[in-house]
Amino acid sequence: MNLAEFREVEWLLMLIPFGIVLGTGIFFIFCAWHRACQSRKQNPVDSLRSYPVTPGFHYSFEHPSRWLVVKTTDPSLVQAALKLHHPTPCSWEEGMSEAREDKLFISPSISGWVLVVGSGLPGPFEDVDECFHFLANLSRKLGQVQFFCASRVVPQHAWVLMERGRVFRAYAWAGETLWNQGRLTAAERDLRMRCFDYGVEPETFELKDELAANGERIGQLAARWSLDPAAVCPGSWNKHGIVGALSHSRFH
Repeated sequence: MNLAEFREVEWLLMLIPFGIVLGTGIFFIFCAWHRACQSRKQNPVDSLRSYPVTPGFHYSFEHPSRWLVVKTTDPSLVQAALKLHHPTPCSWEEGMSEAREDKLFISPSISGWVLVVGSGLPGPFEDVDECFHFLANLSRKLGQVQFFCASRVVPQHAWVLMERGRVFRAYAWAGETLWNQGRLTAAERDLRMRCFDYGVEPETFELKDELAANGERIGQLAARWSLDPAAVCPGSWNKHGIVGALSHSRFH
């Protein structure tokens, strides 16, 4: 081996430790990235963005009593998953009006979310199990599904976040806690939502007043998690949605 060949081999040998260090660094970076991705997939609550309500914002519609928010850009997927009877294209105004008459209004996509509004949606106040099965089945088909409900007449309210059929956060109150699952989210803490364990009753009028205020904060919670249907940007009104009837025999 001549001198030139020897130096070439020596240079290559010197590169080996550098290659090992570089490869090790890339491996650890990949592991960290993969773990972060898995964490986001396993816990969508932690990845929720916070959408604070703008002071003085003009609300476009009254808050519906019940609604879903689905993470998708394709309303037809939501329609197929719900298996609506007689789906009909409609305007926002028509859809929101029909939604008060035991029908469902499916909105066009809004910033990657689709709203489903309607008093016919099953809620936990009538049957917690029925509500759970309905949402779990829908979530297995569509991915992330959020449910919100607040009564203007009696102190009843609920909010649920599911991902692929799994409950990540759920709370429902109707004079007592009907459903409390998952850990409190940052948005709930920021808004001071009051949640009680099963069998616990508020003992003071102050706590009862705070519980009643949960219903008034449902729209703000929805805005933090995804969308508030009463605060939809007017630019979305010119897009048509879908209205139809929900079959109550297909909840399970």
